Amino acid sequence: MQPEGPYRFTEASGVCQVGSVWWAVDGQDRLLTIAVLEGAAAADRPWREAFTNAADTLAQTPGGPRYVNADFAVARPWVAYPAEVENAADKLFGLLGMPLRSPHLEPVGDPATRGATPAPTPATPTTPITPATPTSGVPASAVPASGQPASGVPASGVPVSGTPSSAVPASGAPVSGMPGSGAPPVWAAHATGSPVVATAPAEPPAAHPGFADPPHDPFASPARRIQPSPPPRPRTGLRLGVAALALVVLAAGGGLAAWAVTRGADAPSPAGPAGAFPTVTPAAGFRPWSQAAPYSAQERALATAAPGLVFVEAVFNGYLRDGRTGALLNPTPVTFQRRCSGFVVDPAGHVLTNGQCVAPDEPVARERALYTLGRIRVAGKKLTSGALDGWVRSRTAGTRFTGKEPDRPPSSQVFVQLNQATGGLTGTPAIAGEVVRTRAADAGDLALVKVARPDLPAVELGDAAALTPGGVVAVAGYHTVDADFRDATYTLRSKTVQVTATDTGQGPVPLFRIGDDIGIYSHGGVALDPAGRVVGVLTNDRSGAGGANRAVVPVTAARELLAEAGVTPALGDADRLYRRGLDAYFTGRGDTAVSQLDAVARGGNGNELAEAYRQSAADRQQLTAAAPEQSNLPTVLFSGLGGALLAALAIGVVLLARRRPRR
Repeated sequence: MQPEGPYRFTEASGVCQVGSVWWAVDGQDRLLTIAVLEGAAAADRPWREAFTNAADTLAQTPGGPRYVNADFAVARPWVAYPAEVENAADKLFGLLGMPLRSPHLEPVGDPATRGATPAPTPATPTTPITPATPTSGVPASAVPASGQPASGVPASGVPVSGTPSSAVPASGAPVSGMPGSGAPPVWAAHATGSPVVATAPAEPPAAHPGFADPPHDPFASPARRIQPSPPPRPRTGLRLGVAALALVVLAAGGGLAAWAVTRGADAPSPAGPAGAFPTVTPAAGFRPWSQAAPYSAQERALATAAPGLVFVEAVFNGYLRDGRTGALLNPTPVTFQRRCSGFVVDPAGHVLTNGQCVAPDEPVARERALYTLGRIRVAGKKLTSGALDGWVRSRTAGTRFTGKEPDRPPSSQVFVQLNQATGGLTGTPAIAGEVVRTRAADAGDLALVKVARPDLPAVELGDAAALTPGGVVAVAGYHTVDADFRDATYTLRSKTVQVTATDTGQGPVPLFRIGDDIGIYSHGGVALDPAGRVVGVLTNDRSGAGGANRAVVPVTAARELLAEAGVTPALGDADRLYRRGLDAYFTGRGDTAVSQLDAVARGGNGNELAEAYRQSAADRQQLTAAAPEQSNLPTVLFSGLGGALLAALAIGVVLLARRRPRR
């Protein structure tokens, strides 16, 4: 029985006393590993909290595995890790004190799910189960006064099923955070409903009736050939050397033991998964660490560029008219939206985006308006959905889309949103803008928009030389998984793709084809180099790929459009400070990262990732501070012990050499 979630489980890869690990695939057939808390542990609140805290602790530990998805509220909590992050689930259950084993060693899981007959349930004890010193392997709570095991307990003394009458340890404190060291709670052994197999001790070797006979020496002779020399005189120097060596070893060992005792008494207890450090859910809708390997070049590139990426929505309003007579096809205006991605290029609020998105050619706008009117007629039962395409085609050539006056163009408005966006939003936090300049579809298909708010986070433009067939770039743009596009939620999405070819068939500006895309709303999005600089703009591949956004306009075309409009791309002061803070974060300089990222977050320019990475840096500092202090005393002691042993060995060699009889 698989837990609730968006993944399709394929095969169990490991089990332990409180859960299991599965291979799974998501909706795009990407491989993941899923750690699942099961059985009695899944029904116990302290174990659920420990499972949650362990996953968060690992995610915030430098170099620790970060999960891409999780659900801690379902009946069987689970955590999903990318398949390329090795041993992530092993570390999670290991932090809980529950090492994994192969699922093929013994039956695991619910009996109902594996088709096996449930093991017999032991008799319910009349008093709560409390740990006690076992007698012959049988828990004290399972041994009646007669000294024989209770019914349902095999001779090995290990109960095979059943749940405890209490999940409270003998100390009376509820289980919280990481389960205590040593043996797990009694009920934890049955968390998966699996029988616990007791391994019989290996049989000792048969006793020999006497000492082993010495090996036969064929050269031995009963007659003594060499007469022994008289015993040498006692040498007090040798005895003194041996005594000195023993004193050195005892002193060093005693000092090391004393250090270990005082170290254990003074050292702070290690931070467990419960309350090791505070964690927060960042407000940003985009999380670079969930779409790239933690601390990788891809994560750093996405973290650098993402604050400057924006969701773009253009709203068009006009009238459909008969092309010959000017008569209205509909008495009321037709309104439709076009949505895409874009990026800020300077502190003044200039945004580059896709040209056909915010300023479509008249035939494109006319067709979209006809489809909008056709859907209105379908909703009003004046047209069937199956006839919609034919209705649009029959009217495309003889229709015009105009403003309120026949000789005026339709009106349009442009709005941009940072971070997570909502479709159809024209008020705050959406920012109004206007189209300043465009380039035709065959000349780069770009548009420059000026928004009404300055000092937004900006991107840095790079070099188009990074776009070479066979090379790899990271692409990022907005997408949604909502079925109803009207008020859908849009978030940034990213993936690494390979540049497959150069295409000169779509106009004078050469395009680059890529091997994958990130959705229909990604046109106007970016292709990034490893430094997080924009090297190209995503656009529609009109030559194939089903119209997907698998073409990249080189950044040189974007620079030319900016130069034509008199705009110089540049970073603002907050952008430069943010990049310095990220550099400190990814190189482990916590104090600097917290200080600089905090200054950016408090600046209020809309960069929500600054606060997310500031909090991550602060958590990492707190984790480091909570770790036990390292001392150089062991090094000193072992160095001293080694020196003393070498000196004693030298003395012993000298004394032994002097002891050799003279010939």
